[in-house]
Parts: sequence; C-alpha cells; structure tokens
Amino acid sequence: MLTPSASRIAVTGGAGFIGSHLVDQLVAAGNQVTVLDDLSSGSRENLSHHGNRVELVEGSVLDAAAVERVVRGAQYVFHLATRNVRMSLRQPSLVHEVNVAGTYNVLKAAAGARVTRLLYCSSSEVYGSAVSVPMAEDYTFRPETIYGASKLAGEYYTHVFHRSGWLETVVARPFNTYGPREHYAFDRGEVIPRFILRALAGLPPVIHGDGTQTRDFTYVEETARYLAAIMATPAAAGQTLNVCRGEEVAIREIAAQVAKLTGLKQAPVCLAPRPNDVLRLYGDPSKLRKLVDSAPATGIEEGLSRTVTWFRRHVPVTEAVLASMQLENWAAVPAEPWLER
Repeated sequence: MLTPSASRIAVTGGAGFIGSHLVDQLVAAGNQVTVLDDLSSGSRENLSHHGNRVELVEGSVLDAAAVERVVRGAQYVFHLATRNVRMSLRQPSLVHEVNVAGTYNVLKAAAGARVTRLLYCSSSEVYGSAVSVPMAEDYTFRPETIYGASKLAGEYYTHVFHRSGWLETVVARPFNTYGPREHYAFDRGEVIPRFILRALAGLPPVIHGDGTQTRDFTYVEETARYLAAIMATPAAAGQTLNVCRGEEVAIREIAAQVAKLTGLKQAPVCLAPRPNDVLRLYGDPSKLRKLVDSAPATGIEEGLSRTVTWFRRHVPVTEAVLASMQLENWAAVPAEPWLER
C-alpha cells in the first residue's frame, strides 16, 4: 500500500505547494481530509477542485486550539506547515516560531488526540552544503539558515515524542521539490517557476551566483507520493528518510533546459549570490528505496517539460506577475529591528 486509505487525515499546510499535491493523492485514495492552513503561502484555489471532499480550516499552527480542533478524530497527521528559507534571512524569529513552536503544538495535539502516526515534513536544508556525496540520512548537519536549523529542531522534537512513547512518528526529508503550483511570487518564489515565467515573457533567467550550485530536484507528484508511502509503511516508524531522486543538477543546467523548452535565446544573467545559499545538495535515496521498494524516478527533463506546460496553461505572464518576481526577493521582506542595527 502506497497511500493510507479510508482514513481520517489532517494535513497542516495542505493548501500549499507540496501539501495540495499530497491532499490530491489522499483524496484519490478515499480518505477524509481536513487541512489547516493560514494561507500565507497556500491558497484556496489549490484545493478548489476537491469541492466539499476536503475541509479547509483557515488558521495557524501557532494557534494551539485550532490545531487541536483539526487533529481531533484524525488517524494520521501530516505536518507540512512551515515558513520558508528566504523569510528566515530577514524574519528569523517568525520562522523560528512557526517551524519550532508550531511543530511542538502539532506534536502535542496529535499525541493528545491519540492519532495512529504523525509524519513531520523536514527539508534537505538541515544538511547545509555537501562536502561529500551522496548525502545519506546520517550525514553531518550544518544548516546555513534559521530555516534549516528550525527544520532540524522540528526533527529532534518529533523523534523525542516517538522515543518517549507519546506518539508514533516518522520524519521525511524532501530535497528540492518542483512542479505545478510551485510558488513564483515575492519572497515565496522559487528558482524554477521564476526561470519559466521570465522565459515565457522573453526575459533571461536570473541566477544568483555563478550557477554551479547544485540541487537534487524531485517532481512534486513524486514527493507527495512518497510522503504518503512513508506514512503507510509500518517499518518507517521512528525513522528518518530522504525523499529524493539521487541526481545532482546544477542551476545553470536548469536554466538551459528551461530555455530549450521555451525557445528562449537569451543567456542567463548572473547576480551576486543569495546570502547563506547552500552550494551543493545530492541526496541518497537508498534507505527509502529499501523501505518502500522504490524511489522518485522522474527525470529532470520530463519533470521540467510538465512544469513548463502547466505554467503556460495556468499562469498568464502579466505585468503584475513579472513585478511580483523581484530579483532579490528575500530583500523585500522587512527585516527585524535587531538585524538593521
């Protein structure tokens, strides 16, 4: 079984990019799904095609009472709600609160509700830049940002709940997920949709750094599929699992592939590196493959082709869309006062 079925499931962050694709798969398998999302980066539109088959509760994981209401009666809880890496450069306190205190609220509520299992969705950002590859789950941790550190803190809290016997948990570490519905606007904007939308407007891709930095890209439907598979696998209890394809791809190669798919002739523009950027990520999916008999397999060319097609159909390249993609999108976030001193 790759997906829990005929269950009541709560998903925090379920209106977001990865979360909404996970909800798609859970609903398709016949589950009753309740989503908690503050819609700071997610949207109702991401779930609208489900009609009344999904209950969306607008609220924050920082609201303990709201979390308790959503997980009450659930058999499984997927915790995906988070604040992103770029926000952590300027608003580290908010990122800490949501990613650490919010995770603690979800763990407590799930334990109190006696759910069967909770899956905590972490991030490959806990590793920092790779020194040796591929990076297995026991690789040294050296997060470069408060985001990465906060996701690692959430992992530790999740494992303590499991080891204490309070709640059965599992930790999944997705690497760089991309695909339909991926964020492109403001500080939420990710590199692939920004490349695509600029290319569709006839504008060159903008790379921060020289483009040699690498990531292990995973197509979003596969990330969602393997989150569900991990939840449904009894032997995953108490484990930490990379969710990745196991392929290292440079950012400049992504730019080249997007140009090929869109017919763009202009060369990339390289700007100063993003602060605290991870320079190399390349995951090892061996443990995942052993546990659930497979791992993500969609190649970057195929995944990018699907993604370009989706953005062509669903995101008109208007002046407003282009204006939302500031070049240094992390700098648009107001800085906490102590960072300005």
